[in-house]
Amino acid sequence: MARVRGGRHGGSRREAPEHSMDPRPPEESPYQPTVINNTIYQDGEAVDNPGSLADAFERLKQMPGALAWIGLYRPKEWELVKLAEEFHLHELALEDAIVGSQRPKADRYDDTLFVVLHAARYLDDVEEVAFGEVHIFVGSNFVLTVRHAEAPDLQSVRKRMESEPDLLRQGPQAVLYAILDAVVDGYAPVVAGLQKDIEEIEAQVFGGDPSVSRRVYELSGEVLEFQRAAAPLGRLIEGFIAGAAKYSVTDELQSYLRDVSDHATTVNERVASFRQQLHDILVVNSTLVTQAQNAEMARMTEVSIQQGEEVKKISAWAAILFAPTVVGGIYGMNFDNMPETHWAFGYPFAILLMAIVCVTLYVIFKRRGWL
Repeated sequence: MARVRGGRHGGSRREAPEHSMDPRPPEESPYQPTVINNTIYQDGEAVDNPGSLADAFERLKQMPGALAWIGLYRPKEWELVKLAEEFHLHELALEDAIVGSQRPKADRYDDTLFVVLHAARYLDDVEEVAFGEVHIFVGSNFVLTVRHAEAPDLQSVRKRMESEPDLLRQGPQAVLYAILDAVVDGYAPVVAGLQKDIEEIEAQVFGGDPSVSRRVYELSGEVLEFQRAAAPLGRLIEGFIAGAAKYSVTDELQSYLRDVSDHATTVNERVASFRQQLHDILVVNSTLVTQAQNAEMARMTEVSIQQGEEVKKISAWAAILFAPTVVGGIYGMNFDNMPETHWAFGYPFAILLMAIVCVTLYVIFKRRGWL
């Protein structure tokens, strides 16, 4: 397993404790550049696009007051180590960026702020929510973004900032605000998609669809993961605003951050309501399923009772018909020493006996409700 070397403390670093938990499979394809954007900004305007990271480091040193905004997509470990050496990134933050799969958070190491955000996007074709993770290093003269998934779309953020030089002129904190704003705005289509899914599930529940329980379970998992992505944002932004004076965040930028915080709060409230709705839907579905089962059991019990009544009738008539057969069978044996066969009243007596037995059985069964 590779080890992280170099950095601000020099020498060999300890192995990242999270490395063994890295969910990303090892890449076996040939190396492809992972630097998506590499731009130097001066006074809110793009002034250079260095061809390599080394050129960006050199240009930044030659331009006091400039801002380097470097975007990487699933970078190689050595690329992050090189950036850590140049920008003096803390080894703990570097480990998190290398491994990925971090919870949303904001940690400050000396004069560098390390932020982890989880973006989300709704996939209409499969009706699922896809989540992405972005790591942001914010220093005094640089912003370094590391993405581990397609979302969020930071290219649109860059275009927005370049079209608003007054905002970009406010420095790295403004870039962080723009990324936060893009991530939170990206939650709106997800909220709409989840709301649509819940409405469809409600229709399935009252329509008696037996597969709805599975869909509720799967959607509950997505809502829970979405809540984990969005819930920490309010606390993160409050922390940024609390340290505004210390880190020279302008009043205008603080107002923008509060607006993002309001949007994040709205999203969190909607997500919380989704969880309650899904819980209620699951309860209603369970009740409807129980009612359907009870109705089916009642129907089966009624059928069983009806069958029992039919069996009683059949048994009663079988017993009534069996009695004459017994009498007839006895009188039909034709033994020589059988007085009844030579008796003048033997036949009428046998017929009368059969009738008496049949009538007696009929009366008994009728009184018991079998007939």
